[in-house]
Amino acid sequence: MDKKMHDKGLEVRKAVLGEAYVDNALKNVDDFNRPFQEMLNEYCWGTVWGREELPRKTRSMLNIAMIAILNRQHEFRAHLKGALTNGVSRDEIREILLQVAIYGGMPAAVDSFRIAREVFAEIDGKA
Repeated sequence: MDKKMHDKGLEVRKAVLGEAYVDNALKNVDDFNRPFQEMLNEYCWGTVWGREELPRKTRSMLNIAMIAILNRQHEFRAHLKGALTNGVSRDEIREILLQVAIYGGMPAAVDSFRIAREVFAEIDGKA
């Protein structure tokens, strides 16, 4: 493991998803999933998210679309919050999800719009 890249990834991960979210994920690390968490921090968050060639906002927008199409609701919720942290507006999220509906399918968009509304309500204190 590249310790420097792992630490950079952990820093980026916490900045995007929030310290509480990441700390919660890491408190469940054990001998079985430790290699996965290390790989996630080093490669996903350090090697890719840590690159300077795309701004975090753009990476968030890409993630929202891809995760919505894959219909990974738990990850979508987390990355939706991260996208808002990275400056993606609610209007931009709506436009991304309209694009998802056409290119990824209506069922994925239906779930994604529902989750987005739930997340917005949580943030607005209406949940």
